[in-house]
Amino acid sequence: MRTNIDLDDDLVEEAFRVTNLRTKKELIHLALQELIRAQKKKNLLDLSGQIEFSSDYDYKASRANRHVSD
Repeated sequence: MRTNIDLDDDLVEEAFRVTNLRTKKELIHLALQELIRAQKKKNLLDLSGQIEFSSDYDYKASRANRHVSD
């Protein structure tokens, strides 16, 4: 998708310095990926304390079963 946007030059220059990326396209792609990653992480953190496991849930057995199918 083509879009024309006005970017803050100071932010762009700092982003180039900290990422070592070469193009604005790469920079924007990385910024969008990081935004999505951070938002998904935040959404998971919002669930903290809201998931209740069954009292007989055996996480050790669940881990052992994961490795059996490998």
